Amino acid sequence: MADNVLVATHLSPLYPPTQASSLVVLTKQSNAPLPLPAADADLPSEHATYSQIFDSPETGTILMRLLHGGLILELIALTHEVTPLRIVFPFIVLPCPSLLVWESRELHVIAFTNFGSLFRVVLPLQGGAILWHNTSIPGRKWWREYVVTKVHGNLSRSLVQVQGSYCVAVSLPDGSLLRLEARPLGNDSEDDQWDENIFHHTSLFNSLASFLHAGIPGASDIISLATLPQPTDIAYVWSLSRDRTLRLWTGIGCVAAKTLPSTSSGGQALTSPTSSKVPTLLQADPQRLLRAFVSQDSEVPYVIVFIPSESALNAGAFYVISTAHDYFQIAEVIDCSANSAHCHLQDFIVKDEVLYTLWDRQGQSVVQWVNVLANPAKTDGETEWRTATYPPEVELTPAYLDELLLSPGSLTDRYFEAIMRPGMFSDLTLKRALSQYTDACLSLHGEQPPQLNPLRTYTSLGENIAAVVGCTVQLTKDPRSGAPQYDQYWSALKRDWEGFIARCREIERSVRWPLSIGVAESHSGVLIVERERLASVVDPDTPLQLHRNFSLSVPVDPQYALLEILWMLRTKVGRRTMANLESKLVGISQQEVAFVYADIIQDTASSLSFKNDLDEGLDSWITGRLASVGNIQAATREVLDVIGGLIGVVKTEDEDAPDALLPSPNLEWRRALAASYATSSIHARYDLCITLVTLLFFLSEEVDQWDASLLEEIFVVFRGVAILRYASRQPVSTNSQGTGTEEEVIAGLRNMNVSSASPQYAPTISLIHRLIDQVDLRSSIPTAAHHFLDTTGVLSSLSATTATKDEVAFCERLRLLGYHEATRDSLAWFPRTPAVCYVSARLWIDEGRYDDAASFMETLAGVFGLNSGLSRDDREALEAVLPGGFYDSAFHFYLHAASLFKAAGVTSYEVTFSQLALSVAPSGLNTSSLWYNVIRGLIDLGLYQDSYATLLACPYDKFQLVYRMCEENAVDRLMSFNFAGLTTEVEEALSFKVRNADPRIRPFYSRILYTWHVSRGDFRNAAAVMYQRARKLGTLYDNPADFDALAELQLEAYVVSINALSLIDPASAWFVMPLTNGHDREPRKRKKLSVHVPESKYAFGKKDAEIVQLADIQYEHALLDAQMELNGRDPHFISAGGLSLSPSALVLKLAQLNRFNTAMATARNLDVDMSDVFAHLTNQCIRLERYLDDVMSEDTSDWLLTDKASSWPGTYADRGWRYLRNSLEKHDGPHTDFSYSKVVFETLLAFDRSSTPPPWLVQSLERHHPEFLIRAFLRYDLLEFALEQVLSLMHKSDARLATEQPRGNFVTWLPYTLIDQVLLAADSQDDLSSRARSFVQELRAEIASRLKRVQKFGQATQ
Repeated sequence: MADNVLVATHLSPLYPPTQASSLVVLTKQSNAPLPLPAADADLPSEHATYSQIFDSPETGTILMRLLHGGLILELIALTHEVTPLRIVFPFIVLPCPSLLVWESRELHVIAFTNFGSLFRVVLPLQGGAILWHNTSIPGRKWWREYVVTKVHGNLSRSLVQVQGSYCVAVSLPDGSLLRLEARPLGNDSEDDQWDENIFHHTSLFNSLASFLHAGIPGASDIISLATLPQPTDIAYVWSLSRDRTLRLWTGIGCVAAKTLPSTSSGGQALTSPTSSKVPTLLQADPQRLLRAFVSQDSEVPYVIVFIPSESALNAGAFYVISTAHDYFQIAEVIDCSANSAHCHLQDFIVKDEVLYTLWDRQGQSVVQWVNVLANPAKTDGETEWRTATYPPEVELTPAYLDELLLSPGSLTDRYFEAIMRPGMFSDLTLKRALSQYTDACLSLHGEQPPQLNPLRTYTSLGENIAAVVGCTVQLTKDPRSGAPQYDQYWSALKRDWEGFIARCREIERSVRWPLSIGVAESHSGVLIVERERLASVVDPDTPLQLHRNFSLSVPVDPQYALLEILWMLRTKVGRRTMANLESKLVGISQQEVAFVYADIIQDTASSLSFKNDLDEGLDSWITGRLASVGNIQAATREVLDVIGGLIGVVKTEDEDAPDALLPSPNLEWRRALAASYATSSIHARYDLCITLVTLLFFLSEEVDQWDASLLEEIFVVFRGVAILRYASRQPVSTNSQGTGTEEEVIAGLRNMNVSSASPQYAPTISLIHRLIDQVDLRSSIPTAAHHFLDTTGVLSSLSATTATKDEVAFCERLRLLGYHEATRDSLAWFPRTPAVCYVSARLWIDEGRYDDAASFMETLAGVFGLNSGLSRDDREALEAVLPGGFYDSAFHFYLHAASLFKAAGVTSYEVTFSQLALSVAPSGLNTSSLWYNVIRGLIDLGLYQDSYATLLACPYDKFQLVYRMCEENAVDRLMSFNFAGLTTEVEEALSFKVRNADPRIRPFYSRILYTWHVSRGDFRNAAAVMYQRARKLGTLYDNPADFDALAELQLEAYVVSINALSLIDPASAWFVMPLTNGHDREPRKRKKLSVHVPESKYAFGKKDAEIVQLADIQYEHALLDAQMELNGRDPHFISAGGLSLSPSALVLKLAQLNRFNTAMATARNLDVDMSDVFAHLTNQCIRLERYLDDVMSEDTSDWLLTDKASSWPGTYADRGWRYLRNSLEKHDGPHTDFSYSKVVFETLLAFDRSSTPPPWLVQSLERHHPEFLIRAFLRYDLLEFALEQVLSLMHKSDARLATEQPRGNFVTWLPYTLIDQVLLAADSQDDLSSRARSFVQELRAEIASRLKRVQKFGQATQ
């Protein structure tokens, strides 16, 4: 009978390849070929081909594995939380690489490759969690290479045995041995240097004899090597050849040899060394058949040799051979146990004179151990072996898959749940099986389903499997009747799933292939390494022991006779009946208890017809066996104690040790093993519980005579075990936040996984593994597992009508970890106690079922308070899950509920529970925050009418509604409220925001207050608000880049203010503003209210005031508009101080930029003289006549290329002069004394006095300002034109004298002085033209004639 059990965990979820560090080793062999693919193409690359457990005080326990066919050597620290290290070699590493500690400060990895390169990788030892983290230092060479010279070619058939840091032995194909001995080791810049010696196992005479008497080819090939464990000074190397010859090699060659016989049971030799029968050679593949050790008593080196047996009685025998004085002597022969028959030895070790063996039994690991040298004189007889095997596990055979379909659920759900059970298949297995299945589907002809599209992504491996498997199966219709062929569809779908599961099983066999065994002293346990799993030998608990004994039909103690009888009953009952029984049992346990259990059992047994499936003989036999038990109820209680019993949950002796005070190490692999052990124990307990329940249905007619508390306890125990069984079957992701992080991508690049087309999913582990993280892992694995089972509390409950605090805390922990489905299914087993309802409500909040959660929360409020009538158990359970402990009133619970809905963003129920809290709030308590929460929540929900009513009822500050409605852009609804009695307060609240809020950021309180005033007909204050907004925007011109945006807003505010003020009577179109400190941009001073200043002005906080009229706003608007225009034309306008320019300078700058329309409009609005504008416009007209191309290359869009100007006939020069004439007609006249016409005229004369001014200009000046015209001609020495204008003036005066009756002296007035100046100028010039001289003569004649007429007029008036 097996004494111990094995528990295992997959390594890939614990140490994902994407999270490992990598170190790439380069070679100096320039002609080295590329690595060839692995010989076994079906072996996944992540499955190890070799492994070793290394344990030392300096490093702790390290697991070494060869992956990717031997190209990658992986180091996993089992003692410290260190990222695994992957060393990538250029060639295939031969077995067996070795780890050595050198001088307690370096870890050496010595590996020999198939192309003769001996690598030494040096890793610094710093202890703890930084074992090899420094391998990422750039520029440092971490490896040293030596290439052997005496052996060439491919050495893939060779074996390597590292004797120490300075000695390495390599087997050669002819049975000889290559011994490499190092000189002083190299360093970071120099490689190691080794001495090579090839030793042969035969002398010259023996070689000649072998040639004359040829033996079996390959008989001398070495298939196993061994050395003493490090550290040691004995440089021995032992070898075993295929002909069972053991040899001892030293520094001088082969010094001893002994041929061992084939053995049978009892150590009897089938063939002796002198027998004429040729023995069968051992297999040519490298095997672990040798181990060397030193006796603890005599310090004599021993070697243990395993010789396989040719019989079927057992696997073979172990020879313990002494090698004292270089002489072989058999000290002990240990026959393998009968259980080793048909097993294959994978590995064995000797630790403290105990031989530990690892066997492969049909793809499953089996561990056996026995003491060696316990009785050296004993060489035969039976040996007492102890054995450890895996607990009985479910295999997804076709029969079991059919059994799964008996339970409720679809075929896909049942099969998918089975393959995703933790521990059933590793992630690597599922990925490879899915890849093979996908390739097979893609090879089919026809259109491919979209699920097979390589560009399609899935969030998890499970989702990918569920979508792909069976996607090629289509529902067909009968070609004759057209009816859907469902039977064929379900058969094809089942066949697809069974094929996929068969692939998974085949790959998983490789996963569980045993590789090596080791003893970890730091953990005091035996570790087994499989290709993709790590296992440990542990002690079974009673349920595990009984379950295995029943499965193997091994007799048990008499105290468990009842269970043995019931197990027989269960195996004889049909699978369908047991599936129905289990389904009924689950339904009974999950429903509220409304009847006594005896009636429920009898009714269920009647509906199942349980006994009808039993043979009459079996019924009688079971009845007779039960009669022999005696007190069945007492035996039942003993069985319940076994099912619910726990060990290791009380204080142990080791807890008083100093190490017990240290924190528990965070070792994922030990936690995974503890979870695996707990899972195995849970499944054993579940099967035993189901077996016990069959007794109730078998004796259904008698259960009414049983103790009711015993029946209840049976169902309570089943409930607890079923909850744990469900949790143990739930896979969860190790990365709750998704995959594909930057670190994982970089790690994938380092690990050469870029070419892999398969997506990287987060590894999955068991839910039990996630829940067990609080368990103290310093204790043994069984104790840690049982401690976890105890903390759940589900096995210690005694009543089906209550839920203990531990049970409720277990469900709450599931919820906090985010496993909502597991939480929901676990809560379904418990009655609706207040604590269960609370956890359910929290779960519904997490899942978005807010209505159900609110209903439960509102109902729960009644259990708080002094007169709640809550039981002690329910109170303790509530205290265990409430974050703030038990609440003493419903008020505090309502506050807690409101906070939960607030955190979930459910405003409606936050408001509801806040209102409920207000309804039961204690008197005198400040509830302002609650009122604000209610008002804010109602606003968030858009229930403004309710929020308005709440605002009026609120005894505290009432303006949160106003502010929030502004923030939520509910201004229309805000304007609709009349705020009876609160109008002034609302205006003050909005005014406060206008003064202090940033006018650039929403909500725009100034616009809202403007709307408020306009809606109430207060246009004066509305204008004042928008003017205040404009002024405030004007103070924010800190960044020139923001000027345009701010100016646009400011112009908009000015326009709105002007419009509002224009609606008032012009006589009273003004408002009063507080007087602010003047600034450089204030070009216009307004009237200050400084008359009859009240004394209150001098009070603290009072400010002067000023009157702002409509013209003031228009002035500022025009000024800002001009500045915006200039800034748009000149990007450096603001930075060059353009905002400080005077209005006249702005107008001039606009004119210089040819913005004549804008310049004239701005000058008119700002009351600025336009002389410079017209002077510049005149120059442009002149240039149009003479330099048309230059002018047209400039921007003339504001005056010459407007729609109106473009419609005028003529040339561009004609249009320019017409534009000038129209502008003068519009802006010049008597109100300006025609000053702009004068400027135009003088500009023309100044540019070219020989040119003729436009007749319309001359006529205008001649009509309104003839004296200016004469003076201008005279000033520019145009005497002929001056004379002509004087004559014209005199002719007009004479005509007026002839037609008008003289009424005074002013009628005969002429600028005689100016005329005299003209005549003097004419007399002073000698080069007058004939026309000018004629004008002079005519003028003199006119003057004489006029003097006579004037005299007559004078006499006539006397």
